[in-house]
Order: sequence, then structure tokens, then C-alpha cells
Amino acid sequence: MKGKTLLGMALVLSIVLVITLLPFATGCGKPAGPASAAKKLKIGMTTPTTGPAAEKGSPMGHANLDAIEYVNTELGGAGGYFVDVAWADNGYDAAKVVTIVKSFIDQGCLMFSTSSSAMMSASMEIANRAELPGLAAFGSPILYRPPKHIYGQLPDYGDDALAFTQYYMKNIWKGSGKPKFALELLSNSTGYGARDAFKAKAQELGVEIISTDEHKSTTNSEMEALTRIKAKKPDVLYISSTPAPTAVIIKNAYELGMYPGTVIASGHAGMTKALVDIGGADIVEGVYGVYPTVGWDAKVPGMAKVIEYCRKNHPKDEGNMDYITSWAQSMIMVEALKLAVKNVGYEKLAKGDTEARRLMETQGIQKLKNYDVGGVHGPVSYTPGDNRLATSVRIFQIKKGVITPVTDWVNAPKVEYEKYDWFGK
Repeated sequence: MKGKTLLGMALVLSIVLVITLLPFATGCGKPAGPASAAKKLKIGMTTPTTGPAAEKGSPMGHANLDAIEYVNTELGGAGGYFVDVAWADNGYDAAKVVTIVKSFIDQGCLMFSTSSSAMMSASMEIANRAELPGLAAFGSPILYRPPKHIYGQLPDYGDDALAFTQYYMKNIWKGSGKPKFALELLSNSTGYGARDAFKAKAQELGVEIISTDEHKSTTNSEMEALTRIKAKKPDVLYISSTPAPTAVIIKNAYELGMYPGTVIASGHAGMTKALVDIGGADIVEGVYGVYPTVGWDAKVPGMAKVIEYCRKNHPKDEGNMDYITSWAQSMIMVEALKLAVKNVGYEKLAKGDTEARRLMETQGIQKLKNYDVGGVHGPVSYTPGDNRLATSVRIFQIKKGVITPVTDWVNAPKVEYEKYDWFGK
């Protein structure tokens, strides 16, 4: 009981309140025992744990917390220092996330993370102005084209669209002429990333975009849009959205008799276990999608601790690939902290001022080189001119209710969207 009491006290002392704050930190390596909370390195994390994207944000927040617990209790923190995380639920609310990121700056955070591109898009102006580096788990080209202080953990929604289209042209399309693509896009950066990719590269890839429709994160029917789309006889319905709206769209397509028949594919925002749970395994059977991590059955070193902590703390999240994404996000942030400590020392970083944030970026994030996140996704490196830290995705298909890989890793090349005069307008 004494040991449990001491552990409880340590956890209480680590809690930092923003709106709803919890302790976080990540990393990997040999067991080093718990980190002392006497000296801390502070970072910020915000997830849409409630609100219209909670089906994604909740498991992602859990994973961030669980990974930090692992690092601080088993690995000795980041470079021997306790990782003190200010965490807040943004509710998938743009105004709320701006307030949260302002608080991260005021608290002396060295960097911060978001789960979604939409929340990073809403907060990136203030972050860039303050030179507070940010890491988005799910990204969109608008976040870092041109590159400033925001980074993408993984390939973005534009990369998804291009990767699937290339796969489709090589492996599925058997017709003559150009296949017809209809786009159903969430009305924020999640959808606009795919829109911009098709706008830039559709002609080069040999596809015709016959319609582009937008929907809200709270939609409960897209029957009107899909009725119009069906009349145009698309070969592909490409959806770039979160799981709940994606499930609505697929159900509507099924009810209209479009699916099965038309190929349906989802960007990685929607291609997760929540889609199967919400849409129903029988209805989403055969849907293609893109995702940048391994699945839960992957035999890679990093999955052992992912599974251990998920089962211990949040067993209902098992099987959700978003959990893997956010575990890796935390690990990357801790690795960047370790590099910054190694290169400039603790004292300069502990000040939490503008210069500390600059050092965190230039001597931490930008020193990442082939960091292996336990094999759960592609290697992590900073490349000048490209703020995507990992560039590999895989194509998946839902088979008997399981999101199953159908390709090996596919590299997503850099697209310099800022060279197109329409980009960002």
C-alpha cells in the first residue's frame, strides 16, 4: 500500500492544469527506472477528446498519456529529465485551441502537438509568430508549405490522395480513358489537403475529377450530394474526413446502390477501427484506405509496449490505429527533447523562453535522423525544405471487419504546393 501511495502522490504532483491537464512524455530505449520530477522539460499537447472528432481524439489522447507514463516511469524521462506535459482537450474547436496554444507559450513549453490538421491549422499563426514548434500527428500541406515552425509527424492528406490514386491506376483501373473521381471532403484542412493534391496532380496521374463536395464534421446525411454524384457515374468515391462522417457517406452510398460497385477509398483520417465500428463491418467491407502506421498484429519491436500499456490503461482502444499514431507522436517529441538536451544542455532549455524554443527546433527537431519509432511507422528524419518527418504510407482494405494492408510501404514525394498560384487562397 505504501508503494501505491507514493506512486499516487507522484502522479498528482505531475499534473499541470491548462483546461484539463494531465502528465505526458515519451521515448524508447533500455529500462532506466522512473525520472525524477525535480528537473523538468515542458511540452504541450492538445487533443479533440470531446466534440465532433472524439472518436479519433479520445484514443489519441489516451495513447499520448500512456506513452508518457512509459517514458517517465520506465525510461528515466528524456535524457534523464522528467517530461512535464501541459495537456488540454480542444473539443475540435478552433477558437478553443488558439487559447490553449497561447497558454502553452505562457507556460514555457518548448514545443507542442495536436492530433488533427484542423486544430494545428487554427493555431499555427500564433505558434509561428512565437517560434513555438508544433508537431501535427495528422497533417495537411497548408500547415508547412512553405516550411516554418510546424512539422508533420506523418505524410499528409494530400500524400494519401496521391498514394491511393497511384495504387488505383496500377492495380484496379482496367478501363479506357481517364477514370472519374468524385471527392467528398471534410470542410477543413482534412478535406482541403486531398483537394489540393488532386488539383495539383490529377492531370499528371491521368484521372478526371468530376465533382468536389464538402461536408461538416457533424453531418448525419449526405444523400443529396451522393444522389448528384451517383448520376455522374464515378469510378471512385474518394473521402477525406474523420471516421463518423466517412461512415455516414459510405452508408448513404450503400443505401443508394452506389456501393458495392463504385470503388470507395478513405484518407487516413477516416481509415481506422472507429470507421468499422460506426459504419458496420458488413457495409464498409471492401473499402480501401491509406494509413501511415502498422496494424495491431504487426511483429515490430515497438508494438510490445503499445499493447502492454493499452491493455493496462485503455483496453477499449486496442485495435485502433490512431492509438499507435499518437504513441509514436509522443516518442518523437521525447527523442527531439533528448537530442536538444544532448546538444545544448538542460539549463538553456529549462528557461522556456523564445531562445529555448529556437534551440528546441534547431538542435532537437531538426537533428532527427532516421529515428526508428520501434517500427510502428516509417523512419523519422528532418530534411531541409520538407517539414514532414516521416514520408511512408501503406494502402489498406477492410476485409471481414479488419483493416488489412494490401501494399508494403510507399514513399510520398514532396510536393511544393506553394509554387501553385491558387494554393492557400
